[in-house]
Amino acid sequence: MGKNALVTGSSRGIGAAAVRRLAADGWAVSVHYNKSEAAALALAAELGVRAIRADVADPAQVSALFAAAGPVDLLVCNAGAAEYGLLTDTDEDAWRRLLAVNLDGAYRCCRAAIPHMVREKAGNIILISSVWGVYGASCEAAYSASKAALIGLTKALAKELGPSGIRVNAVAPGVIDTDMLARFDFADRQALIDETPLGRLGTPADVAELIAFLATEQAGFITGQVIGCDGGFPCP
Repeated sequence: MGKNALVTGSSRGIGAAAVRRLAADGWAVSVHYNKSEAAALALAAELGVRAIRADVADPAQVSALFAAAGPVDLLVCNAGAAEYGLLTDTDEDAWRRLLAVNLDGAYRCCRAAIPHMVREKAGNIILISSVWGVYGASCEAAYSASKAALIGLTKALAKELGPSGIRVNAVAPGVIDTDMLARFDFADRQALIDETPLGRLGTPADVAELIAFLATEQAGFITGQVIGCDGGFPCP
């Protein structure tokens, strides 16, 4: 199996941590970004790799992304968007944009990566879902729905691609200390910590370690799984 990897949404947060961890394991990783150009270029320079801009909601840009990245042996679909508020306050444009990034973007990237993997009879796809894709979250119906859809996609693709030697798994992070928590004040963050049995927020590096493990041959008999990285959250 080759060692060419693409992590979408990798200019910061979980994606950036995954790029650093995979690069340390010898993967030739492409940094993907859409809006965070400065962060992406800085990360690429740090690791001596390339940064490629694309909006995964745009089919033409996804095609250009894969043309630039080259054949991909490991695909980590991490690019995502969030939307907070009641479903009744979520208009059509916001709903469609979120699904276009979180779900359609993963579909397009998988569709672009799979032909090479099938030809090689080897490959690895990791979709970044969320604890809310498993349990659902009040005031995050659109986000929860998109992340739940990734779980269905994971299970279906694992069955579809298994005969070609391709593994597909999902990682479901819990409360991770990234930019997505910026809207929470100290009290809200403390409440989330209190609901986590391990008593702390997760870090991007925590999730990156799980991604790196799933990319190894030690995980060679693991496919079609949804693996939490959540410190036990949510605690019943």
